[in-house]
Amino acid sequence: MTPKQIEVLLVEDDLGDAELTQEMLTEAKVSVNLRVVQDGVEALAYLRREGSYAEAARPDLVLLDLNMPRKDGREVLRDIRAEETLRSLPIVVLTTSESDEDILKSYDLGANCYVTKPVGLDQFARIIQCIEEFWFTVVKLPPK
Repeated sequence: MTPKQIEVLLVEDDLGDAELTQEMLTEAKVSVNLRVVQDGVEALAYLRREGSYAEAARPDLVLLDLNMPRKDGREVLRDIRAEETLRSLPIVVLTTSESDEDILKSYDLGANCYVTKPVGLDQFARIIQCIEEFWFTVVKLPPK
């Protein structure tokens, strides 16, 4: 039996962080199919399978940045948790913000966890590895 491929949606407007995340996940112990969108409007279109995303696979996990153009991560989190068909999606807030207010608000809006992006490359790689190990090998993800 072939192992299941994990579908991940990365909502990230910083192309460098998106590329680094993609690079780190290619080294994952499980097969990861990473899709990247650059803002909250695009993320909701993807999740709702609208327009060019009509054939998009439902992600097993969403990695969500908070500070983005058009619709920020807080608004996306609120909208996802308000929709019955999306509310069970596991969401990891992955952001540069260390603000207590952002942390509390994210959890209040239904984030499953909150991770602050470190500045250094090695530390960022370690964070992605920890997310991969926990969410893809330890956690039982909801069925699609």
